[in-house]
Amino acid sequence: MIKRALVKQITKKLTDKKVIVLLGPRQVGKTTLLKNYFVNDDTLLLNGDDADVRLQLSNPSSTYLKQIIGKNKRLIVDEAQRIENIGLTLKILHDELPQVKVIATGSSAFELSNKINEPLTGRKWEFKMWPISMQEMIEHRSLLEESRLLEHRLIYGWYPDVINNPGEEIDILKQLSDSYLYKDLLTWEDIKKPQKLEALVQALAFQIGQQVSYHELGQTVGLNNETVLRYIGLLEKAFIIFRLPSFSRNLRNELKKSRKIYFYDVGIRNAVIKNWNPVTLRQDIGALWENFLIVERLKHKSYHGLYSNDYFWRNQAQQEIDFIEDYAGVIHAYEFKWNPKSKAKFSKSFTRAYENHQLMTVNKSNYLDFIQKE
Repeated sequence: MIKRALVKQITKKLTDKKVIVLLGPRQVGKTTLLKNYFVNDDTLLLNGDDADVRLQLSNPSSTYLKQIIGKNKRLIVDEAQRIENIGLTLKILHDELPQVKVIATGSSAFELSNKINEPLTGRKWEFKMWPISMQEMIEHRSLLEESRLLEHRLIYGWYPDVINNPGEEIDILKQLSDSYLYKDLLTWEDIKKPQKLEALVQALAFQIGQQVSYHELGQTVGLNNETVLRYIGLLEKAFIIFRLPSFSRNLRNELKKSRKIYFYDVGIRNAVIKNWNPVTLRQDIGALWENFLIVERLKHKSYHGLYSNDYFWRNQAQQEIDFIEDYAGVIHAYEFKWNPKSKAKFSKSFTRAYENHQLMTVNKSNYLDFIQKE
């Protein structure tokens, strides 16, 4: 059992009456975490995948909810996004049954968040669960062992089933990418051409670490700009990809509306393009390294309550900085290099324009300092 970083955060919120909402991709271990750490003799565990549960919790009264919960002091609703009007049900539980601590999980942010945000304003703690982080694996095993496995992880990623079943990584990732990647999207959204959605995901997988053009993506997969933008928004809300905008404040020649797109897990990304080549044979190791570092940094900040505005930077002269964090009045600029011998050149036009900055080149010798930076 790999202990997850969220256990401490969730435990701290168990003593008040607010609803705990746990969001994250499918198969990252939300149910396992709850069953192992938060189910006790006074817990009622319900699953939104069960038809009778959906019926019972869709439009209940407070009296009916009291009958369902009985003497239990804790209610866990797994896959809560499957339940119609779940936000209103959670609001009733919060307001009318304050003695019951409620935890709800959802694998599709677009569905669960849209249903809960308004009814639960001021009534919830929301947490995001990611695929397993490098820091969690270091604490589970050791720094030495995980450092030795770094190149392996860059190919197969960080999903729990992948990590816990060595030798079966490709089969598991194929199943994850084929069966689970689009399940929520196809269930809840009006996707008229699912094959186009898959083609778009593949096109994005080939472009990690690059600026993307919605127009060019549309031409590649045969969709108009509006549909491309809608599909990318849905893929983002389903925890498959995320966008990184460009940073711009002072310079006329900065690219102000560009964006890069990355995957929540590099193993899923490699499964989408069916590339299992080792690091030594890959042409895309720089992009994989960049995707890995940014995701691990986001995991660390998410789990430790650290907040920043995140960007990349580029100007019309094609000068670029891979990753920027803007917080506490300081601009932190990072360049990512897989080869420790490679030298990073930070644009003088950037450093002159943004005087209050810190620069860091991140490579295999110091990447943990970057990921774990406070």
